[in-house]
Amino acid sequence: MNNKRANKRRWTVWMIGLAVLITVGVGLTIHYSANEEPAPPSYEKPTYRASYHFTTPDKWMNDPQRPIYLDGKYHYYYLYNRDYPGGNGTEWRHATSTDLVHWQDEGVAIPKYTNRNGDPWSGSVVVDEDNTAGFGKGALVAILTQPSADGGKQEQYLWYSTDKGAKFTAYRDTPVMPNPGTHDFRDPKIIWDQESRKWIMTMAEGTKIGFYESSDLKDWRYTSGFITENIGLVECPDLYRMRADDGTYHWILGASANGKPEGKPNTYAYWTGSFNGKEFVPDRKDPQWLDYGFDWYAAVTFEDGAGGDKYSHRYALAWMNNWDYPHNTPTLEEGFNGMNSVVRQIGLKQADGAYRLISEPVQALDQMVQSTETLQQIGVDGSRTLDTAGDTYQLETDISWSDIKNVGLKLRESADKTRHVDVGVFAEGGYSYVNRSNTEQPDKSGAYLESRAPFDAGKKKVHLKILVDKTSIEVFVDDGSVVYSNVIFPEFSDKGITLFSEGGKAVFENMVIKHIGKP
Repeated sequence: MNNKRANKRRWTVWMIGLAVLITVGVGLTIHYSANEEPAPPSYEKPTYRASYHFTTPDKWMNDPQRPIYLDGKYHYYYLYNRDYPGGNGTEWRHATSTDLVHWQDEGVAIPKYTNRNGDPWSGSVVVDEDNTAGFGKGALVAILTQPSADGGKQEQYLWYSTDKGAKFTAYRDTPVMPNPGTHDFRDPKIIWDQESRKWIMTMAEGTKIGFYESSDLKDWRYTSGFITENIGLVECPDLYRMRADDGTYHWILGASANGKPEGKPNTYAYWTGSFNGKEFVPDRKDPQWLDYGFDWYAAVTFEDGAGGDKYSHRYALAWMNNWDYPHNTPTLEEGFNGMNSVVRQIGLKQADGAYRLISEPVQALDQMVQSTETLQQIGVDGSRTLDTAGDTYQLETDISWSDIKNVGLKLRESADKTRHVDVGVFAEGGYSYVNRSNTEQPDKSGAYLESRAPFDAGKKKVHLKILVDKTSIEVFVDDGSVVYSNVIFPEFSDKGITLFSEGGKAVFENMVIKHIGKP
């Protein structure tokens, strides 16, 4: 092409472009005045903020406090540090919910350093419906641990609220339960025992859970102690009564504990047994565990307040973190560190003469489902990557096999297949598992890579319900008989889902993927 012809073509292209600009400009004058500029295009910045898990609005959160139900809402308090990442202690921050999925922040209810003692730690709050404490019928009474002004001893102090839990007032500067001479004396949990018509308290005292009774929430008497073994110091004890699926009633004693030295979880240990108002007698010496993951600590259970049967089921939630790596989170770059598990519904089931707790996510999570995919039967011998992907969803499937070594799913998988979180059954070893070693996760020591629980591989089938969010994975095995809760931090673009089998063919059936949006 000669220069003259090239110049002519460039001139034609330039004139066409000018005409287009003039046309668009005329159109724009309809929407923008002479002094306005069009707004630049907006792009949503990727975030590690969970889509459907409760997170602290900012700074730091750790121990949840047992929610109560009042005037149509669940009132939830949790330990919060507005000075994080500095020190200076915690206070009680307040949130409310009608469905245990959507939460409204209500601000700080018990601020730190407002009396002569230290900052408020864990405890529990009750509704004093019969005015046993004298603060008024229906007043809220909280008893919680604070380090004393004279040496920092762990002691129990009473706070009360007459405005439905918005703000609490310190009853006095002296404790309602002075330290009896032990280093660990904290985390009081209170229930009303209908049979004995008195308040019952459990207390974490090193490797012992202490039991106390009171008629007025102010004067407490020691009644007995339950000694634990091989699970380290216990924290956040829990006591409640449930009706099993066979109609029998049982008491459950729980506590956060560290069974890692014995090859057990460091989450929520519990015992089924009997309680006569003063003493708990377990059915068996060794505890069971409500979660086999790495990040389900300081758990609380609470009653269904919305007219439900308080004995057939309860709810539970926990802090999704681990004291071996509490500050290793990229959410710090976004100004917060702290998330809870989803709220579970727990029930008591009888099997082979023993009783155990089972868990399922609350059904209210379905309110947040944006779309649902149902997949046909899929046979896998090796691996198969699904056409669908995501970073916030619930996946449910049945898996069956005749002869196999290992089977499961790779989730939050990268495009090059090098990064993923694995969920499955290692039939050859007789356990189910969640392995987070191939993705970014908070433990840098390598000690918390794969969580496991015993599995009867002779069944040759498993049902999995898996909740995936921006920074977490929760796996419910065989209708919640085993649960794993783990924190993960995949790259934002890692959203693939791959099915795999090793050593034989597996069949994935009844697969439903519910994509979940923001509340």
